[in-house]
Amino acid sequence: MRIASLWCVLLLASTGAMARASNVSVDCDVHSDYDFALTHKSVVLTRKDGVPRTVLMRQGRLFIDDKWVDVGAADRDRLIAYEREARATMPLAAQIASDAATIAFTTLGEVAKGFSRDPAATEAKLKQARAELERNLARSVSATRFNSAELGKGIGEAVSGVVPRVVGDIVGGALRAALSGDTAQLEQLDNLDARIEAVVEPRASALERNAETLCRAMQSLDRIDNALEYRHEGQRLELLRVEVKDHARPAH
Repeated sequence: MRIASLWCVLLLASTGAMARASNVSVDCDVHSDYDFALTHKSVVLTRKDGVPRTVLMRQGRLFIDDKWVDVGAADRDRLIAYEREARATMPLAAQIASDAATIAFTTLGEVAKGFSRDPAATEAKLKQARAELERNLARSVSATRFNSAELGKGIGEAVSGVVPRVVGDIVGGALRAALSGDTAQLEQLDNLDARIEAVVEPRASALERNAETLCRAMQSLDRIDNALEYRHEGQRLELLRVEVKDHARPAH
């Protein structure tokens, strides 16, 4: 069972990208067998394996694989609500993806200041990757369009293209400092965590609030999905599944 790219955005926001910004952490796992796309007319869910392979919603109508199917009045209302809530939710999902990437790039930037062999070149690489990510987000998300596969691919390309090179620069710089006995540079490690937390925590707090909002929105979509009376070959449409756990955090 795979997790669609859209839901990976939520998982990313719910894990290590967040600083300890509050006393409660919401672990929100959203699973789906489908890839998600949103056009100006329809909500479209597709998958390569299993049945149905295509589920399309359009203004209370339901298209399954190769034909429109009959649904009752209650399901028409549910389909309309699902599409409305999905359209309202997707911009937040994209914002969370952007914010999580910003935190990752900011953290790398702080480390690079002290340990990169060429801090200016490393900063330029990070800026280039960030700009590429913003272009990918703009292509995959708009007021009338959202494509989770494109979003996930864009994030992956932006991060994977720069992180190995940046980490290599940082590790190389740290090793050079250790081998040369540059204690002044190595002493920067003493307050690195505090410096990173000071820079990242405000962003992480906002990110966590948005992630919790997105989690509630996903739960709402899951409830609509579960309430549908329509059955395909006798089975419910299991479009997504949401599991939520609250974890108490130690007070600082």
